[in-house]
Amino acid sequence: MDTSKLLTVPEAAARLRVSKWMLYNLIRSRQLRSVKIGARRLIPVGAVDALVTVLEEEAA
Repeated sequence: MDTSKLLTVPEAAARLRVSKWMLYNLIRSRQLRSVKIGARRLIPVGAVDALVTVLEEEAA
């Protein structure tokens, strides 16, 4: 697995410009895919891009 394609929760929150709390809500509601490695929750870069695409389509 190429870990450069994974973001930490703070990195993903910063990229989406939302709080960590909001990011966890997106994960819980299954709007944002994530993976768990040990105790760490990581977000694939592609999942962030996919969420933005969905949000843009909903706004249109």
